[in-house]
Amino acid sequence: MNEAFDLGYARVDLGREARQGLPEIVYGPGKRVSEIAGIVTALLGRNTGPVLVTRVEPGTAAAVGALVSGGAYDPDARLLVWRPAQPVEHTVAVVTAGTADGPVAAEAAAVASALGLRTVMVRDVGVAGLHRVLAAADDLRAADSVIVIAGMEGALASVVGGLVETPVIAVPTSTGYGAALEGVTALLAMLTSCAAGLTVVNIDSGFGAALAAYRLTRRASRPQTGPAGEESPRTADTTTGAYR
Repeated sequence: MNEAFDLGYARVDLGREARQGLPEIVYGPGKRVSEIAGIVTALLGRNTGPVLVTRVEPGTAAAVGALVSGGAYDPDARLLVWRPAQPVEHTVAVVTAGTADGPVAAEAAAVASALGLRTVMVRDVGVAGLHRVLAAADDLRAADSVIVIAGMEGALASVVGGLVETPVIAVPTSTGYGAALEGVTALLAMLTSCAAGLTVVNIDSGFGAALAAYRLTRRASRPQTGPAGEESPRTADTTTGAYR
């Protein structure tokens, strides 16, 4: 199959599913309704996995849905989804410092769920009341990965990074007053965290955090091999990349 499908206004990357386990994901802003619908139709017809459109406002989502049936829209996450993946054995905890971080958390949780990850929400446990995150520590440790979403000074990522052994993906948000610099302060704090090994994604990118968690599942679910190089008895699920 030709990896690029030329629609005139877009070259749809049909080979991405084979390379990375997922079809190309569509960024909604800046595209016409007809363009989004055309790209989605191409992906649905030529790939087999979930098809997602991110950052879609309600009016645009309704218009696209009228042209391409079968999609589901999450207004909190601003996410359109067709053909969501079956759940896999990987739980990601999505943790917010404050209620104002909710929209970014909604995007992270919805994208992760659409890709088959099991999600647990832990809301409003910022460091101004440290007892709140400590009370949730057992839930965080039980997860296979943790997405920490925080604005202001971004300290929650460091706290969680010191409490759990599992991968921590930090998302700085644009929440905060002047010196928060629309998320730059939180971003720099997370990048310079004393809790070693944090993964840090772009400001307000719940999507980027969910994809980082998904990539972890792809690596973890590769087949085991024995002494003779034979695959272990586990059965590969080529649709989700999981093994059971």
